[in-house]
Amino acid sequence: MGIGWRSARIMTYCVGILVKEGLVMIGDTRTNAGLDNVATFRKLHVFERPGERMVAVASAGNLAVTQAILSLIQEGFKPDPDGPIETIWTQPSMFRTAQFLGQAVREVYRVDGPSLEQNGSSFEVSLLLGGQTAGGRLRLFMIYRAGNFIEATEDTPYLQIGEHKYGKPILDRAITFNTCMEDALKIGLISMDSTMRSNLGVGMPIDFITVRRDAIKHDILYRIEAGEPYYHDLRERWSAALRKAHQNIPRPPYQG
Repeated sequence: MGIGWRSARIMTYCVGILVKEGLVMIGDTRTNAGLDNVATFRKLHVFERPGERMVAVASAGNLAVTQAILSLIQEGFKPDPDGPIETIWTQPSMFRTAQFLGQAVREVYRVDGPSLEQNGSSFEVSLLLGGQTAGGRLRLFMIYRAGNFIEATEDTPYLQIGEHKYGKPILDRAITFNTCMEDALKIGLISMDSTMRSNLGVGMPIDFITVRRDAIKHDILYRIEAGEPYYHDLRERWSAALRKAHQNIPRPPYQG
């Protein structure tokens, strides 16, 4: 890779929504290394053996860093110098998988972090991890650049990474733990559209996955391309609904 890609930032937006029925994860695909160097990279990655584990990882941050982490968790490393080589496939639970990803983040920083920073590139990374392993429960985590993480709860059933501020208001107003899967996907896509309208660093295509609780396999794994009829209709209907809503609100009564 050239120096531009080594410092490329994944200008992304990814969201995970954990509801009573299951899990929805959505990510865009735009990567930006400057105004004249925009490309498409998948940011939603799936590791699945039906009945054993269904794990999805979404990434945001420095492209070289996120790719190194994804390669490391698949090829394996020793989290404990005296222990065996581990991969994402050997983790016995989702909690242990979250710990393992955090250890991978720290390992990549140990190897590449100082040289990246010496050359003026920041060690930026955040990850969403969602899924279920046999015998465990469906869970959703966000892993930070320090390798620590938080988990979605019934009170806070969604997590975001990347350019999250534009898509957050609709989630705050519309998502609860009891939201059905179909509505969670629809609201997540509206959140993505709101982000793309306000930030040129986020763009099509859009990848998403849905996972039913206790199925331990994906329900839908799909890429939405530019111009797809349903997504175009969703964008137009949401814009029209917003215009109608503000028109129906009385004008302020204040006078100077």
